Formats: sequence, C-alpha cells, structure tokens
Amino acid sequence: MLITNHKTMTIVQWGSLVILSVLWGGSFFFVEIALRDLPVLTIVLGRVSLAALILHILIPIFGYRFPAKLKLWGAFAIMGMLNNFMPFSLIVWGQSHIDSGLASILNATTPFFSVVFAHYLTHNERITPPRMIGVVMGITGVAVMIGPDALNDLQLNTIAQLAILGAAISYALAGLFGRRFSTYPPLVTAAGQVSATSLMLLPIVLYVDTPWRLNLPGLASFGAVIGLALLCTVIAYVIYFRLLARVGATNLLLVTFLIPVSAILLGALFLREHLTVGAYIGIALIGLGLAAIDGRVFALIRSK
Repeated sequence: MLITNHKTMTIVQWGSLVILSVLWGGSFFFVEIALRDLPVLTIVLGRVSLAALILHILIPIFGYRFPAKLKLWGAFAIMGMLNNFMPFSLIVWGQSHIDSGLASILNATTPFFSVVFAHYLTHNERITPPRMIGVVMGITGVAVMIGPDALNDLQLNTIAQLAILGAAISYALAGLFGRRFSTYPPLVTAAGQVSATSLMLLPIVLYVDTPWRLNLPGLASFGAVIGLALLCTVIAYVIYFRLLARVGATNLLLVTFLIPVSAILLGALFLREHLTVGAYIGIALIGLGLAAIDGRVFALIRSK
C-alpha cells in the first residue's frame, strides 16, 4: 500500500530494513544454487512447506491461535496463489535461464504495477503526476534491459525476463488482495498463505517432478532450500510485518531499492555473474522511477 505520510525511521529500523533487503536479495542467490540439483516446482514446494511448518510452530509460541474458518482458507488460497505459487515459480524458472542479479532488478518493478493496479482497483490511490513519471521511467528501464529487438526473436532468455515481470505483476496484485488480512496477526496470515500454497503444490510436484526419482541433492542445494524457507520467508516475514506496523508502507518501499543491490553483490562475489551496460542503464532508470513513486525527492524539491 502506497501512502503519502512519512515516519522518521530510527537507526535500528534502518538496520532492520537493510537486513530485510539482504534476506530477500539472498533469495535469488539461494535459488541459483538450488537449481543445480533440483527442478523448479520442487524448490518452490520445499520453500513454502518448510516455512509453513516453522510458522505453525511459532504461532502458539507467540500466543496466537490459527482460525479454522473455511472462507478464510479460501482467501489464503488466493493469496498463496498470487503471493507465492505464481511468483515463486516464475522467478525460479526465470532464474534457470538468466542471472540472479538481472532477475532481482526486474522483480524490483513490482511498485510500478502496484501503482497502476491501485489506480484502477481502489478508490483512494489515484496516479499522481510524480507516480506517472515513475511508472514511465520504470517501464523504460525494463525496455532498455530487455532490449528493443527482444520481442522480434523470442528466445528463452527473453521469455525468462518476461516471466520475472509476470512475477512482479502477481506480487502487485497480492499486495492489493492482502489488505483484507489486516485484522489478523502477521504470523497467522503468513502461515495461512504458505500452507495453502503447499497444499496446492504438493499434487503437482508429485505428478510433474516425481521427486522420488530425483538424485539426492548436494548439501549446497539442500542448504539453499532451507535458507529460502527459514531466512527468506519466515524471518523475512517477521521483520517485514514488524516494520510495516512501526514505520509504514511508504518507508518499506525503500527495500525495493536495496534488494537488487544485495542480489547483484552476492551474484558477483559467489556466482561470478556480470551485468551488461544496458542492465546498468535499466537499473538507473528503475531506481529513478522508484524514487519518483516514493515521492521523497519531489517533497524535498518542494521544500527547498
């Protein structure tokens, strides 16, 4: 949710924001490692099912009770589809054809789609001129990265980039749909959606991947799936919802600036990934677009 009021963050909150960006940026790194031994859907199922198990253990520890309403489980299923099943699957498949750094940059376009969808699907979040500028700059940045001739010759590399954009669209829709869970504790909402995703994925993975026929994954791949579940899902959710309650959604938008930085650094240091000149130009345009959507730059200019 994009709002206009800004709360001043403390040093501790800034530190939590940086940690959150490293955790979510690290998800692209972990996926890259897990893909060495495991198929796409098995990785996604491992992430959400292990996260669901951990979250269900944490719920009673924190004094919460999981609701058993059938209607609520239907909402969890939709949220799980939009926030986990579709984006996780698209990102993991996309990363089987493009580097983790590029995937994280394309995923950073989520706020652009959020602005557009919010304008048409809500009554209180209209596109303002700064946000429109931000959306145009962001789309331009994506076009520069993918390349002007990409759609004339659809190769796997191009389709993979479009898949990551599809994940960003799904995340944006999930953000709008997820507002209905505001009355429930964050841990309960998180557990509900990953549990629903696990139930949806299990029969598909059993049929498509036949995991009992797979070779035993190496320790690195096994550890990567654990990292995705524990660090990038459970701990990241706890930090995210804690920050959301204390600093507001607009401040949390800043994490979108930082995630690609973490992913690119991890990819360069450990996976020897490199970006093209067009990718760096795209990064700059997307960063400027996000700054325009966030509104702080325009507010600073007006104050001067």
